[in-house]
Amino acid sequence: MILARLIPAVFATTALIAGLPATAASPKGEAKLAKLTDGRAAGKPVHCLDSSQRRNLEVVDRTALVFKDGDTYYVNRPAGAEFLSWSDVPVFEIWGGQLCQMDMVHLHDRSSGMRGPTLSMGEFIPYKRAG
Repeated sequence: MILARLIPAVFATTALIAGLPATAASPKGEAKLAKLTDGRAAGKPVHCLDSSQRRNLEVVDRTALVFKDGDTYYVNRPAGAEFLSWSDVPVFEIWGGQLCQMDMVHLHDRSSGMRGPTLSMGEFIPYKRAG
């Protein structure tokens, strides 16, 4: 019964965030992301990550989520990325064993624990060391 009420709320929140106009990319965030991916080549996007591929996460303010898996970094720019902040704790809503495109990530304030925006995951772009 609760799930029946929760699903429409999740879709409504996602539609709200996905319908927001795109804001200008954060120059600071883009610079940090460029530094993280420097010396790496972008590969073909993947739709999901296994649990072993998402153990090490870095939030790039107002830009992306970067999952570090050994020499490969997976960059995800979720819908609503402008709400990302290092001061928030991302909580992923996963349906199955993998984190996939279109899965939800809820941002919680690190200090108060209050829930903030809900974002929708995009494609995961793998960046591997060149050479």
